[in-house]
Amino acid sequence: MRKIRVIPRLDIKGPNLVKGIHLEGLRIMGNPNDFAMRYYKEGADELLYVDIVASLYQRNNLHHIVRSTAQNVFIPLTVAGGIRTLDDIRTLLSAGADKVSINTAAVARPELIREAAETFGSQCITVAIDFKLWPDGTYRVYTDNGRQQTALHACDWAVRAAELGAGELLLTSIDREGTGKGLEIKVMRRVTDAVSIPVIVGGGAGSPEHVAEVIEEGQVDAVALAYMLHYGHCDIAGLKEFLASRDILVSQRPVPTHA
Repeated sequence: MRKIRVIPRLDIKGPNLVKGIHLEGLRIMGNPNDFAMRYYKEGADELLYVDIVASLYQRNNLHHIVRSTAQNVFIPLTVAGGIRTLDDIRTLLSAGADKVSINTAAVARPELIREAAETFGSQCITVAIDFKLWPDGTYRVYTDNGRQQTALHACDWAVRAAELGAGELLLTSIDREGTGKGLEIKVMRRVTDAVSIPVIVGGGAGSPEHVAEVIEEGQVDAVALAYMLHYGHCDIAGLKEFLASRDILVSQRPVPTHA
């Protein structure tokens, strides 16, 4: 039986942790290393760092943050944003990342997924899928941190990414992201029914109840959280206790008493 992972998402712009709504309207939250350490002490299973302006400049600038975090935080680190080549992946893994998440470059050239999985192992490669609900009822994929629409359907692209060798998928609803109004469940269930690799859901969680609903109904394997953690609506230990009370099996690890 799968154990649910809780993964804080840290969106980075320059030296700052930021948070927006629908991936826009960014508010500075503070020092990302401080938040990373806090979540580590609270029992986070992994951390997700996203350089949200990397696609604009076609480079990822998180190497120093990743290197610093890896020295003090001993849980898996996933890094996203501006990753376009095998050399980009190699550089981030060498800096201390355990996994990378690719989106824009994978849509532009899907074979990158296969090449990356063959070079570094599928366990290192996450494919991120940001999507919006269109008026025709379809869920369409967006790239460049939600700025560029594509003709791809989210579920179809998820299946293709899995076939190409992705080790896991990260699906984020742009419509719900940063709203705290609940996660997109319908498309999550379609994807989890269609693929055999782990699926992480993000975008919209505002309460432990929202998280439990998407796990129970969407059958996802992990949740990527920002809004509810950054704004103190719930801490990770409290969230895991709540999920356990719903008979949801959560990943557990020893929480450091000092760091």
